[in-house]
Amino acid sequence: MSRVHIHAAFCLATFLPSCAIAQSLGATSTTAQDGTARTSPLSSTGSASSSTPSTVQSYTPNAKVTQIQVTAPPPTDTPVVWPSENSELPSERVNTPLNQIYFGNEWVPPLPHPEAILVDPFGWNTWLRDRGVAIMMDTTNEFSGAITSPTKGYGLRQGSSNAGQYSLENDIDWEKLANVRGFSTHALVVGRYGIPASRMFGDNLNPSSEIYGAGGNVVVHLVYAYAEETIAKGRVDLAGGRIPLLNDFSASPLYCTFQNNAFCGNPKASSDNITHSSYPDASWAFRVRTRPTTSTYIQTGVYFSQAGIYANTQYRTGFKFNGADIHGEAIPVEAGWEPLFGKDKLPGHYKVGYVIDNAPHKDNYYDVNGQPYMISGLPARTLHYSWSAWALADQMVWRHHVKGNADAGLILLGGMYANSPRTQLRAQQYSAGLIDSGFWAARPLDTIGINFSYVRVSKTATATERLQAMYGLPLMSSSLTPQTFGEVLEATYRIHVMRGITFAPDFQYYFRPGAQKALKDAAMLGFKSHIQFF
Repeated sequence: MSRVHIHAAFCLATFLPSCAIAQSLGATSTTAQDGTARTSPLSSTGSASSSTPSTVQSYTPNAKVTQIQVTAPPPTDTPVVWPSENSELPSERVNTPLNQIYFGNEWVPPLPHPEAILVDPFGWNTWLRDRGVAIMMDTTNEFSGAITSPTKGYGLRQGSSNAGQYSLENDIDWEKLANVRGFSTHALVVGRYGIPASRMFGDNLNPSSEIYGAGGNVVVHLVYAYAEETIAKGRVDLAGGRIPLLNDFSASPLYCTFQNNAFCGNPKASSDNITHSSYPDASWAFRVRTRPTTSTYIQTGVYFSQAGIYANTQYRTGFKFNGADIHGEAIPVEAGWEPLFGKDKLPGHYKVGYVIDNAPHKDNYYDVNGQPYMISGLPARTLHYSWSAWALADQMVWRHHVKGNADAGLILLGGMYANSPRTQLRAQQYSAGLIDSGFWAARPLDTIGINFSYVRVSKTATATERLQAMYGLPLMSSSLTPQTFGEVLEATYRIHVMRGITFAPDFQYYFRPGAQKALKDAAMLGFKSHIQFF
């Protein structure tokens, strides 16, 4: 029995008791993801059937949502709507019931209802939603350009670039449409364009624009298509189909306040391993999540890894489902605690996770005989095992009581991500930052963010790159010189221009671009815009 199968057995043994606990803890109150129990139902545009209490969508830094309706102390405050930039990982706003849980019956989480330019043209939006169907379209654009000259002698240049995406999403509440209790489906297609400008001055670790690539350079690329069902009186959520692993694990909507790929949509070290399928590509998967108490959750699943998932040969359009290149399984597990502190009920989100897989990986340093493959000339050793672990946290430490944004406040966030140094380029990533929304009473929907990331390259990868440089060969990670560690700092200010539109000027500073000591620091200016059409 492999380590992956032992791990799966362990997950099953620990997960099933929590499901049993969940069924025995049935409650009759509506609970937001932040753990706030509500004794009376609120009005909603969500999709719960008439047999269950209606709910209001709330700001939840653990699940991606496009509309965020916020209820904050005191309970008499009127919920407000403010935009978020979550088109990068939109499945996060629909594939979990954790942001709105009714313990008592199986039910469908509310359909996303973003703040949009076209509220209800010709009444079609209301007509569809009354029947359990939501259709949304948006576009995100990211521009960045270097304001410093690159290091001479490596063929680098000072330049700028633009990257972007448009997306069309469909979510269906089959409980409302066809009376299938607790059942819903979700699908998303995108089109992408552009590249990050940071490549021009030699960085290959922290792309300055995260919303690039893997879209196949086609008009329509399928991101995901899956079904979701709630059971055990609403405490257990099941999902199956084509699902990106990183949409559910080590994810948070706070990360895409930023533009750099080190932060948005997951810590960049999370996608080093191709078995960790990442938006906009997905793999066949089954995920199960439960909430034993109102402030805790645990989730796990099986994600079938596929060779060449980010290449155009098999996945240019995302519609090839044959699974002929499945070569292993990745099994993640994540547990979270979501407390509320003080009289202002300041929300926090704390999560730890681990993932193991049995797909084939090339050793960063050793050959089949345990010698450096760069010296022996033999192929690198193949390892059918790799792992990653993470610990992530965010905590609101101060709430701004401003009119027009009931959940305005200062949030501190940070985390660490660790990968197997034998198989991955990024061995560790550490980050720390802050996000402040509503700090300016005159602009309650504006947000400022600052984040810092440190990446340590695997020592075995560095050793191989040094040997390659010694022999005058191309380096394994397409870098220019051997890599060790590097940092990136980003500061952004998101302006709420009007309903459905945000514009965020952005500054990024690279220390040791691409973790290369030979390259001088670089600075960039740019912006990120988001438009929600409907």
